[in-house]
Amino acid sequence: MELDLKDKVALVTGASGGLGLAAALALAQEGVRVAINSRARENLDKAAARISGETGHKVLVVPGELGVSNIVEQIADSVLRELGSVDILVANAGGPPAGYFLDHKPETWRKAAELTLHSAIDLCRAVIPGMKEKGWGRIIFITSIAVRQPVERLIISNTLRAGLTGFAKSISNEFGPFGITVNTVCPGYTVTERLKHLAEVESAASGLTVNEVFKNMAAKTALQRLGQPEELASLIAFLASNRAAYITGAAIPVDGGLYKGLL
Repeated sequence: MELDLKDKVALVTGASGGLGLAAALALAQEGVRVAINSRARENLDKAAARISGETGHKVLVVPGELGVSNIVEQIADSVLRELGSVDILVANAGGPPAGYFLDHKPETWRKAAELTLHSAIDLCRAVIPGMKEKGWGRIIFITSIAVRQPVERLIISNTLRAGLTGFAKSISNEFGPFGITVNTVCPGYTVTERLKHLAEVESAASGLTVNEVFKNMAAKTALQRLGQPEELASLIAFLASNRAAYITGAAIPVDGGLYKGLL
């Protein structure tokens, strides 16, 4: 399927590995001019080298820690200066710490809110004016299946990602008349460093081995397996295209059938 994305400009955050890297790679494969962001410059450079090596396209590296004051503006300015205004925003951030409610201090909640919720809002504030001017834009938030079905021991993630989903739905209505679509993708158990960390936390709490935890996760899905980052990335590339121009305000599970609800 031709997605007709050649020479569009995308900013993908949290792109030094995992889901963000897979999304950036999928977009670059479609001819998108990609800028990638994360806080770890060394890992970001490795990600850029991989994308360039596999696609032949140069990648703009824009390091910076989301959640830090004024960093979003600096990131957006760098992309504007080097590539032009952003057509496609893929907002991804590291997951909040695992634990139950009484495990977390107020400061942990505040820091997680800055990273998971407020940085995404700031990114939108930075890119939407340019999208409005062009009359075209795509905003895609990587959240979690937790927005549909809360995950045990992830109360901060359950709370903040649900808030981000409400924000996404709200701005999809506000900016739809300007040709801007806004969607969230909701990965389930997908093979990333984040999932490995969560499996280690569960292993320590339950006495199971990490492999046993992974098997239990897979068993909860209809497909009886864990997902791969590329499977989520394919949906992101589609949502970024004109082929998905009539899809907005959606929260789409990519979870192998982990979520058991009807809608």
